Amino acid sequence: MNFEQKVLIGMVHLKPLPGSYLYDGDFDRVIEHAVNEAKKLEKAGFDAIMVENFNDVPFPKTVEPITVAAMSIIAKAVRDEISLPIGINVLRNDAIAAYSIAYAVKADFIRVNVLSGVAYTDQGIIEGIAHELAKLRKLLPSRIKVFADVHVKHAYHFGDFEDALRDTVERGLADAVIISGKATGMEVDVEKLKKAKKISPVPVIVGSGTTYDNLPKLWKYADGFIVGTWIKKDGKTKNNIDFERAKNLIELAKNLRGNYL
Repeated sequence: MNFEQKVLIGMVHLKPLPGSYLYDGDFDRVIEHAVNEAKKLEKAGFDAIMVENFNDVPFPKTVEPITVAAMSIIAKAVRDEISLPIGINVLRNDAIAAYSIAYAVKADFIRVNVLSGVAYTDQGIIEGIAHELAKLRKLLPSRIKVFADVHVKHAYHFGDFEDALRDTVERGLADAVIISGKATGMEVDVEKLKKAKKISPVPVIVGSGTTYDNLPKLWKYADGFIVGTWIKKDGKTKNNIDFERAKNLIELAKNLRGNYL
């Protein structure tokens, strides 16, 4: 991915997976839905996609083997149908599972909610997993990049934001940092985003709340944008991707790229 041109990463929110409380028993339908959503994103012109077990609520801190198996099969099916870079996020914070899946299916990056530090969440206290992930990356070298949240959404954080960002990069070895709003679909704090862009030695990615209306405002303060909620039908996270909304957002991004070149 060329962060110099800025990238838009579209979310493939998976339907509830086997082993989760809301799973309906039809795994073929889960796979088909994921592939169809990924194809919409590719056709709309997104630069990359990210596959996430978004509907496996309530989330555990780390997942069971059945989740790893299911996500691997789905990610492979998606990989076989599209040519875009693919990312993996395993909620709530299973970076080991995410990297393992990514390695097996030849994905390109993973998202880690809490790479460094401590977050107080609805799953309880989540501790950083940088050391364990670094060991796995050493054992299984690859080109897979680690995109790590700083003060992740759906969590409380006690500590300085700038210090957390530096630790995430310098001590956690993140390849890019993600800055989000307080919850899924909520706009990022622009002042916090500006601060991140000013001090971060690695690319800065907006992790939530990007819309058609605010993309021009956020554009110069970020190197990438992860988009999920706004491109869904009626802008509702639980709905399927609306191809026209996705395409319109990409057309706007193309215009912004031209204006800033």
